[in-house]
Amino acid sequence: MQPTEDLPPLLGGDALRALCPPAAAIDPLREALRSGLDPSTAPPRTHVPTSAGQLLLMPAEHGSYAGVKIAGVAPGNPALGLPRITGLYLLLDAATLRPLALLDGPQLTLTRTSAVSALAVDHLAAPDADRMLVHGTGPQALAHAAAVHAVRPLRRLDVVGRRPEAVAEFVRACAALGLPARAADSASPRGADLVVCCTSATGPLFDGAELEEHATVVAMGSHTPDARETDDATVRRATVVVEDVGAALREAGDIVIPHRAGLLPRERLHTLADLVTGRFEPPAGPRFFKSVGMAWQDLVVASRIHERSRDRVTESPAPSSGG
Repeated sequence: MQPTEDLPPLLGGDALRALCPPAAAIDPLREALRSGLDPSTAPPRTHVPTSAGQLLLMPAEHGSYAGVKIAGVAPGNPALGLPRITGLYLLLDAATLRPLALLDGPQLTLTRTSAVSALAVDHLAAPDADRMLVHGTGPQALAHAAAVHAVRPLRRLDVVGRRPEAVAEFVRACAALGLPARAADSASPRGADLVVCCTSATGPLFDGAELEEHATVVAMGSHTPDARETDDATVRRATVVVEDVGAALREAGDIVIPHRAGLLPRERLHTLADLVTGRFEPPAGPRFFKSVGMAWQDLVVASRIHERSRDRVTESPAPSSGG
């Protein structure tokens, strides 16, 4: 057996939040895409059904690192007081495949997902966008509010949720972060510069015909081809951006459903990499970013967290030898 002292360090959720809050993960993702990382070369996510839900296997390699996330999705967990998403991330040295670190999977997923959305917002939203409508009251909704606020300081943050008590708790959590949240009057996107969907809904949350002409929409709540948070009107009106065309057409119901109906041809799908590198400039009108989450994002953020953790250990003063 491998000696215990040779096992990689485990970085828990608190450590990840301290080392890399969502806003700090935006630039590493931007840098990776600008350096030539090609999301289309990433292996597809592997789904393994289990009695409690499903296991997801997500491997990737980029630069000096390789890694794999094993995540569990257990829909029944919240009723038991447990997180819906479980798992760990194993970061490896690419040259030797030597384990470097284990990271808390749910917190890594939370950080990278909201950072990817904020990166898209930074390249799609109007520079003065400051009114956001968020659908959802869970951890991803809160992380998205904080990450988007880092690229578009919010003057107004309206939240839509199924349970009033959850909305009230979300508003309190936002206040603790200095975010101007309040319960939304309705689910309509009228008046919103930014509409962010962070739910487990399987059907559209709002009427896309009511979107402002300058609005940017982000949907990240599902990665299955039969679930969607946006409607046909949204994809008809909007410039559509995805992480990778192949992944979107496999996993994103917001894309798959209108595509199969002939409403969203493949040539209308633009990639985040083309947007970030300047190869694509979106025209006027509503913009829509659909995210399913990809393994390269986990790897980029995990490697940055590992480097920050390593640097902190290096910078720590040696213990005193006095007695």
